[in-house]
Amino acid sequence: MSQKVALVLSSGGPRGFAYIGAIEELESRGYEITSIAGTSIGSLVGGIYAAGKLAEVKEWLFDLDAWKVLSLMDISLSLSHLVKGDKVMEALKEIVPDTDIEGLGIPYRAVATDFYTGEEVVFEKGNLFQAIRASISIPSLFRPAKVDGRTLIDGGITNVIPLNRVVRTPGDILVAFDVNAIDVDKVRKISQENSWEDHDLSDPEKTFHTVLGRTFSLMNMVNTRLSLQLTPPDILIRMPFDEYGAIPDYAKAREISGKGRELMKAALDEYEAEKTIPGRKKLV
Repeated sequence: MSQKVALVLSSGGPRGFAYIGAIEELESRGYEITSIAGTSIGSLVGGIYAAGKLAEVKEWLFDLDAWKVLSLMDISLSLSHLVKGDKVMEALKEIVPDTDIEGLGIPYRAVATDFYTGEEVVFEKGNLFQAIRASISIPSLFRPAKVDGRTLIDGGITNVIPLNRVVRTPGDILVAFDVNAIDVDKVRKISQENSWEDHDLSDPEKTFHTVLGRTFSLMNMVNTRLSLQLTPPDILIRMPFDEYGAIPDYAKAREISGKGRELMKAALDEYEAEKTIPGRKKLV
């Protein structure tokens, strides 16, 4: 009998393409994903997988280059957000049939945030694309989503890695992929070699947008630590947020997916090795 897995995928922009390779590695080794929950990009990849269309969307994503990514950015004239977010969803709907969450092959949960009340909003029923669109609504980048009279933004504001929202089944293990970690040693090395001002001046990407993005990533990292303490997973895979994150990285799906598969492979190798040693704790 294959090992059942409750899979949780964090927010994290283009780093979330790592989930594609990670899911492929799980399945290739005989693990059965019996439920899935995600926030932001995690809700997108998780929802596509639950709909049974990950292979088709993967093929589309791997074909994206910088120009195609730019063509999906329907720039808005609004002062509150940069991109409308409609083109991306329309492109996905051409590959994935419009469906309700209740009709998916496995239990699925997506997390968004009420912009006005700050409440966490968990989608467990209703339209799949509506749930994904709400969950990925990064503040200032995407236009907020309107659902049932509520204004919803990115779920990472309230629950970066929804370990407490995924449906559990008897005999499963909780597997979490966090792409909001930080390589402290690497960051310290950069800080020692360059002052912030020097690094800022020499790097054209250090704009208000990237500074804001890093600030969000740091908040996500801190919130993730708390979630992991409250709901420890059986297997935890981590990717540093410094590896990918800029908008051009959305054209690196193939590369990022490969990295995700490598990280999942290493985590499963260690987990399976520890399972064979009596008295040792599982990898967390």
